[in-house]
Amino acid sequence: METNQTVPADTYRERSSRRRRKGVALFFVLLWLALIAGGVYGTKWYSDRIQQQVSANLERQTASQIAAMQKDYESRIAELEADFQGQMAQLDGQVQTLNELLTFAKDNADTKTDNSNKLYTQLAEVKKQLNELKKSLDVLK
Repeated sequence: METNQTVPADTYRERSSRRRRKGVALFFVLLWLALIAGGVYGTKWYSDRIQQQVSANLERQTASQIAAMQKDYESRIAELEADFQGQMAQLDGQVQTLNELLTFAKDNADTKTDNSNKLYTQLAEVKKQLNELKKSLDVLK
């Protein structure tokens, strides 16, 4: 019987050591899974953070470029408008001068009808240019 008593004790020890080994192995597997999951989570968090930073920088750069382009566009439009206004004022002055000359020519029209016709032709051309400039200015506005 002595052999019978040692057999169950050895069997019990083997079973408990197997359980311990299985428990330790299970612990290490769970530990590795937790480390891997933590690494995946950390990587995702870091990549999301970097993506947000890049997106914010890109948005800021785009906004500054748009503002610069808008400022340049507005200054060009203002410059063109000022040029057109100047040209229109100049043409208006020429029209007034031609009107005065026509009035004077009408008063002295007895022998100078050729000069009057030339003045009317010039006046028509100046009015045509003035209308074209007004149309261009309206398009810009």
